[in-house]
Amino acid sequence: MLRLTDLSEVPDSFGPTVVTLGNFDGVHRGHASVLSAVVEQARSRGAKAVAVTFDPHPLAVLYPDRAPAVITSTADRLDLLEQTGLDAVLLMPFTRELAAQTPEEFVKSTFVDGLQAVAVIVGKDTRFGVKNSGDITTLRELGEQYGFEVMTLEDVGTDHRWSSTEVRALIADGDVTRATQILGRPHHVSGTVVKGLQRGRELGFPTANLSQDSSGLVPGDGVYAGWLVRHGLAETDLEHRMPAAISVGTNPTFDNVARTVEAYVLDRDDLELYGERVSVEFIQRLRGNDRFESIEDLVEQIARDVDTARTLLQPS
Repeated sequence: MLRLTDLSEVPDSFGPTVVTLGNFDGVHRGHASVLSAVVEQARSRGAKAVAVTFDPHPLAVLYPDRAPAVITSTADRLDLLEQTGLDAVLLMPFTRELAAQTPEEFVKSTFVDGLQAVAVIVGKDTRFGVKNSGDITTLRELGEQYGFEVMTLEDVGTDHRWSSTEVRALIADGDVTRATQILGRPHHVSGTVVKGLQRGRELGFPTANLSQDSSGLVPGDGVYAGWLVRHGLAETDLEHRMPAAISVGTNPTFDNVARTVEAYVLDRDDLELYGERVSVEFIQRLRGNDRFESIEDLVEQIARDVDTARTLLQPS
């Protein structure tokens, strides 16, 4: 998949294309449905399948105080988009100059001149152009003018429309199980393993602490069952993906201040992970990030958490 960041990078002989437009934060199952239709239409027309998206999120430029915390990093978003079968992603830097384009200016420069689109596939609520002044009616009118077909898809969801907004809210509430259902995969946070306060090791449960600049939306405070993924190992390696109990929060029993993400790989105290980039995948929240009256009470609860995680993560 071509990863483009500017229209000037589009190869001369690349088109024609079938295009979609969106932020695709989280690349959830609703997004996947649209992207699947784009790929299918492109294949049937002998065209290239392309997604046009933006970085950063438009609200981060236009209204920073209202900008959402993104579910996935840009790198992860591109990897997930690639898995859909797209031929290219145009990741456009979102600037105030881009936001000031009229709907026609955007469509002509991006879809028509840049990508030679023969079809554009979007959701029914798509908005584009200055102050979101373009809608699906505008797009159809421009399609007739510039010679591309416009196709819209019905909302996707079991009982309501799935959205990135809902996924963010679920993750923030710790409902990673429901978030997994909408995403179509476990939500994960990635970062480099750094040295922490060593309290887990002192308690008999050594943890891998993720760096503060880890990427991916951090779930609400609590203890979770999940997996630790070592990206430096082959997927066939037994240590590539290991069951874990994951703590998110400030460890209130010790009056810590910094919020951390740390994972204890079940039954392993021999791993050397410092400096290694890993991901932690969240499967199910076990409990809140509680304060305990004594260290002994905390250790007993951690042991119960580990047993619960082990049971949940066993193959069915």
